[in-house]
Amino acid sequence: MEEKKKSKKPILALVIIAVVGTIAYFLFAGGGVETTDNAQIDGDILSVRSSVTAYVQEIRFQDNQEVKMGDTLIIFETSELRAKVAQAEAALHNAEAALASASNRANAGVENVQAAILNAKALEASLAAAKANLTRAQQAYDRTLHLFEIKAATQEQKENAEAALAIAKADFARIQDQQRASESSSTGLSALSASDKDAIQLAAASVEQRRAELDLAKEQLSHAYVTSPFNGIVTKRSIQNGQFVTAGQALCTVVQLDELWVTANFKETQIENIKPGQEVEVEIDALPGKALHGKVASFSGATGAKFALLPPDNATGNFVKVTQRFPIRIDLDLSNVADRAMLYPGLSVIVKVKVK
Repeated sequence: MEEKKKSKKPILALVIIAVVGTIAYFLFAGGGVETTDNAQIDGDILSVRSSVTAYVQEIRFQDNQEVKMGDTLIIFETSELRAKVAQAEAALHNAEAALASASNRANAGVENVQAAILNAKALEASLAAAKANLTRAQQAYDRTLHLFEIKAATQEQKENAEAALAIAKADFARIQDQQRASESSSTGLSALSASDKDAIQLAAASVEQRRAELDLAKEQLSHAYVTSPFNGIVTKRSIQNGQFVTAGQALCTVVQLDELWVTANFKETQIENIKPGQEVEVEIDALPGKALHGKVASFSGATGAKFALLPPDNATGNFVKVTQRFPIRIDLDLSNVADRAMLYPGLSVIVKVKVK
């Protein structure tokens, strides 16, 4: 009996040591870690949509194919889009020609106004000369008439003086009418010149409009070639060759694999000691036995329930308190990951944040 008791003591001591070690681990080691299995790998997933309405001419990828940024994925039929570009170019040329014509008319109008002003000035000088000639003719007639009355001038001299006075009056009246016509013409030409300047502004605005239409047509033509927005995998193809596609229709989905992170949904009772910058260990279910490392990057602005399609309304009478989950972003260190090709958004992971 004593021998049996002696043989049980070492076993009992080992059990006690194991229990104490386990308790110590959970108290000291486990107490410095917050963990959750409500987490998954995340990445940018872009739904590629059509920017034009056209027929699909060529599809240059297969489902689940790896692509590089800028690779051409889809080509649309471009004949109609090219025709729109040609129409826009022709409209722009017409608008530019109209602008040039308006400029030429405005320049000619300015020259006509200047010519009319010079002509008016010349007529002013002619009118002054005609007035002086009329004054001399009137004085000569008055003298001749006086001499005729005292029998010192002949009838012929009187008639010549009357004729010269009549001619001087006619010249003065003619030049006066020309001057008035010139002033009226100058006013009209000035108004026409101002109108031509307004026409230039309208023609210039039309050129800008046509140029914008051409840029838009070229932009639409460029969208006939759908390219990959980043490196990744293209999947979920939803079109066929020859299919008519409208603007805004989904074409495929591109999943970016160059930048991945983890979204971990911790319970609200766990986030007290979690801070940005803390070290994180990530175990991936798809790669058992291998762990990744990362750091806490940022906290979501609200609990996960607030981002649901139908958020719960706690203002009802049937309130039941439920522990909320709070999303936290964890940036992964993928610099030394050999099996990076096996990392995809959506994979389940177990996250351990070292809070102490």
